[in-house]
Amino acid sequence: MKTHDVDAELKKYAFAVYILQALSFLLLFTAIIGVIVNYIKDDDVGVSWLQSHFIWQKNTFWYGLLWIVLGTLTTPIFIGYAVLGFTTIWLIYRIAKGWIYLVDGKALYLKG
Repeated sequence: MKTHDVDAELKKYAFAVYILQALSFLLLFTAIIGVIVNYIKDDDVGVSWLQSHFIWQKNTFWYGLLWIVLGTLTTPIFIGYAVLGFTTIWLIYRIAKGWIYLVDGKALYLKG
């Protein structure tokens, strides 16, 4: 398969994962399906420009999960509500930015 064909195929997976992440606001399990897809297709991405999207999506899932757990655990002392509100905004930003960059055919800037 040509590099362009492989990138087009992997772009479909990245797009599907952004959809699954967005749907997780309605159906929580879709984010888990999305991260599973990321790990299954991880070896196929290699060093293409789509690698940054796969990393971005995995980081969005794991850090989002961390902050959701911390927010949920701290709701009895009311700090958790602010944490959950911030996390919701952060997740929307991450999904939207990644989706826009993917549609534009751009890699995401990743530090480190």
